[in-house]
Amino acid sequence: MAAPSAPLLRSHPHRRALFPSSLRHRPAAAVASLLGFPPRKSDSPFRLPYTAVRSSSTASPSAPVEEAAAAPAPAGDAEEQERLVLPTNESSDRLLRIRHTCAHVMAMAVQKLFPNAKVTIGPWIDNGFYYDFDMEPLTDKDLKKVKKEMDRIIRRNLPLVREEVSREEAQKRIEALNEPYKLEILESIKEEPITIYHIGEEWWDLCAGPHVESTGKIDRKAVELESVAGAYWRGDEKNQMLQRIYGTAWENEDQLKAYIHFKEEAKRRDHRRLGQDLDLFSIQEDAGGGLVFWHPKGAIIRHILEDSWKQIHLQRAYDLLYTPHVAKADLWKISGHIDFYKENMYNQMDVEDEMYQLRPMNCPYHILAYKRKLHSYRDFPIRVAELGTVYRYELSGSLHGLFRVRGFTQDDAHIFCLENQIQDEIRGVLDLTEQILGQFGFRYYEINLSTRPEKSVGSDDIWEKATIALKNALHDKGWEYKVDEGGGAFYGPKIDLKIEDALGRKWQCSTVQVDFNLPERFDITYVDSNSEKKRPIMIHRAVLGSLERFFGVLIEHYAGDFPLWLAPTQARILPVTDNELQYCNEVASELKSRGFRVEVCHGERLPKLIRNAETQKVPLMAVVGPKEVQARTLTIRSRHNGEIGTMPVDEFTTRLQLAVTNKSSL
Repeated sequence: MAAPSAPLLRSHPHRRALFPSSLRHRPAAAVASLLGFPPRKSDSPFRLPYTAVRSSSTASPSAPVEEAAAAPAPAGDAEEQERLVLPTNESSDRLLRIRHTCAHVMAMAVQKLFPNAKVTIGPWIDNGFYYDFDMEPLTDKDLKKVKKEMDRIIRRNLPLVREEVSREEAQKRIEALNEPYKLEILESIKEEPITIYHIGEEWWDLCAGPHVESTGKIDRKAVELESVAGAYWRGDEKNQMLQRIYGTAWENEDQLKAYIHFKEEAKRRDHRRLGQDLDLFSIQEDAGGGLVFWHPKGAIIRHILEDSWKQIHLQRAYDLLYTPHVAKADLWKISGHIDFYKENMYNQMDVEDEMYQLRPMNCPYHILAYKRKLHSYRDFPIRVAELGTVYRYELSGSLHGLFRVRGFTQDDAHIFCLENQIQDEIRGVLDLTEQILGQFGFRYYEINLSTRPEKSVGSDDIWEKATIALKNALHDKGWEYKVDEGGGAFYGPKIDLKIEDALGRKWQCSTVQVDFNLPERFDITYVDSNSEKKRPIMIHRAVLGSLERFFGVLIEHYAGDFPLWLAPTQARILPVTDNELQYCNEVASELKSRGFRVEVCHGERLPKLIRNAETQKVPLMAVVGPKEVQARTLTIRSRHNGEIGTMPVDEFTTRLQLAVTNKSSL
């Protein structure tokens, strides 16, 4: 049986691409070239739908390759340019109907095979559908049986028939089937009449639709059951654990094949696997789930991120702050977090008969820093920023690598300003966001402007002024955006920005929010030109979101193949034999003294040393044999460009410095 109302998970447009094996070791820029992305406009962060590449044994790439693959593609493995833009639930009403109907067909198949299974909900989601069942755990063998039964139902071409019934009639039918979860769902439906969808005359479900006309409209070769997971009823760990079956469905078999290739590429880029393979970070269960250990290589990347972030903020007239990780519980009562956010906060601790709380957010601390002295209107705008670590309670089942953790560092900033400064400050935040994200190759964004919800604080006048200021800042920037009517926070309108990675996936990172609530709660003021106390406007702002999550995004975006300026090891010096080891160590010491990240590796034959460097995705290798020692030179090999040539150490140092400064390749 399927969801009686709108889907539980909001869908966002994801444009999927198919990646053949010969693209797997190429950096994002080379992949973009091969995928045939349209020319990028410097003044617009938006892309037309991109192309996918289909493997072919007869054709070759039509676009030039910017950088050679780290490992040559197998002989005969060429690529044929073929336009294939995978549809989304938003772009294709037919696809949405197919996925919704697949959820019903799957539930029908499960109950045919397992008559004691109780049905709950089954919405469509971004890449397919799922359904939750109260039943015994399923095996992979069970999934294959369910898929075969689904195929039989599809081949029978059974009609999907909509029926309207009274609430009493719906309850009577549900009770006759002994479906307790559906009774709960029925109670939550406020609209009448109650709608039911039938598959033929054999199975029905509470549902608002929409669906295809008949099961035969589904291409059974474009449907695949993917996995089984546990899920609590209503998402509450106190409720029954259910069996959730995930499936994917597309309009045709070609789309399914493209999606499968996309999944394979996403799996290859999984930051959890790469984090282990490249020794970047770990989650130590002895310390607790969701707590990140940054290893030396990951820590150096974090250091570079933090250093760059701080420099840019100082250049843009932000003051840096460092604030405590705990505070008296009363602070969180004033802020409202204990009233509205308690389920995401850790238990309080008793310190000398006073209750203290680990911070879930940085905002109250920045307000206290503001309140330390009296401010004049001449002081504005006041911009403060902090890389502040916060702690939020997450269920163990929801933890996911670096993407969902219990302790993380936000790149948090707050701006205190006057009403007539909102637009300029928002535009400044957008410029700063573009500058920071642009360093990592993110140029294309999905932007949403969320407006006043039904329940909110603040006057109509200030809401209107703030919303207009956000719109004007976006127009001034020349950025397109979508309006999410009523989607703002209760305390003010906001802009959310999603970045698009090398696979076309969207990641929520940046946000800028106007706040009319906390200034009131903390009674912060300034003295205006008439010597009267007024309340300033407060703007919340984050660019990366959190360092942990952003690092996970970067790992997957680059497939662990970090650009030269960001790579934890920028070059490996490889002696042909141990006879050259002393010279290699001297060169390494000189390069390290100039701030470069280099290491000497030896003890293996040269081909093995080169392969090891390739595996660890080191951008540059400096090979040293007897000739190089005699001439005081290095023979440089690029992971992507192959042999660069032999050059004196000073020339290599100069070129390396230029490449790092310009964030380019050597």
